[in-house]
Amino acid sequence: MSHFETDSIRIQQRSNQKEHSSPIYLSSSFTFDSAEEARAMFADEIPGNIYSRYANPNSSDLIEKVCAAEGTEDGIATASGMAAMFGSIAALLQQGDHVLASRSLFGSTHQLLTRVFPKWGISSTYGDISDYLNWEKLVQPNTKMLFIETPSNPGLEIIDLEWAGKFAAAHNLILVVDNCFATPYLQQPAKWGAHIVTHSATKYIDGQGRVLGGLILGSKELMKEVHFFARHTGPSISPFNAWILAKSMETLAVRMDRHCENAMKVASYFEGNPELEAVKYPFLASHPQHDLAVKQMKAGGGIITLTLKGGVARAQRFIDQLQMISVTANLGDSRSIITHPASTTHSKLSAEERARVGIADGLIRLSVGLEHYEDILKDVERAIEMSK
Repeated sequence: MSHFETDSIRIQQRSNQKEHSSPIYLSSSFTFDSAEEARAMFADEIPGNIYSRYANPNSSDLIEKVCAAEGTEDGIATASGMAAMFGSIAALLQQGDHVLASRSLFGSTHQLLTRVFPKWGISSTYGDISDYLNWEKLVQPNTKMLFIETPSNPGLEIIDLEWAGKFAAAHNLILVVDNCFATPYLQQPAKWGAHIVTHSATKYIDGQGRVLGGLILGSKELMKEVHFFARHTGPSISPFNAWILAKSMETLAVRMDRHCENAMKVASYFEGNPELEAVKYPFLASHPQHDLAVKQMKAGGGIITLTLKGGVARAQRFIDQLQMISVTANLGDSRSIITHPASTTHSKLSAEERARVGIADGLIRLSVGLEHYEDILKDVERAIEMSK
């Protein structure tokens, strides 16, 4: 198999029951046929399931599908997206190491780098995406990792993955790419040199706002360290959640096609609206990195940002006037979702920090869902007018 859609549907763990659809393996542990088999499995001499904290047929099913989609050799599934972000760094670095990261990161990832990892002697420096060609001066003797997010959350800034791969190789850095917004359907960072790819599977991979999950994917060599870390620290995904996510992979391609189609229509419709300071979407010609987005992404994704004139007060009035679109902190759902990052997901950043990553007070993150696009347009347009 070679096509994304086929692999995502047909790759599947099999039991001896000849089932057509994968069952849920709600078992905390698995039995051995002999003492010797148990010894050999614990010694990693033979494959097999031991304990669901290590692996489970449902998590293995999910990992096999996503590795095929991303073009990676191995992976693990975690209980949440942030468990994946934490594990991708903690498993591969040690005291005294330094991370060079793009400044435009999800709020909780920012908290990891600035408040959690410094407790263990892991430091970090931010580089601005607009100035990444000058990141050479930010590399320190102890820099071990380059951590980036593209497109960024929520500012939709794009980093050149080809440049990042070459930069990491030149400085012997582990390149970690958070691929959550693009999904493996629209972008495969490993093709450009990423060593580790992470996801909050809670978002588009689930696609219906049901379960939490995270993914760390990469080369077998690096994933040995990640497996060891996860096995002994326990960020394991539940079999039920893994089953949901593996089944959701079967529809990821068709869902993302619709998300992207709707998002492009919504972004194009509101571009130039006099009540908006800006509309941003990677595949709009007006996006500062439009050509780069087209180069490395199949389509623009399902997220757009609308920056309302009038700052926080106007943004909050706008949100309160919505009738159909959900107000919640999630994204990547079948239902359209509105979030005001400055007061929610990125509220722990200072005003200066938000400004440096393009989060204006009036910026709204719109996760465009699978509803008919005209109904999305109608709800947003009405809220814009009613919030004046």
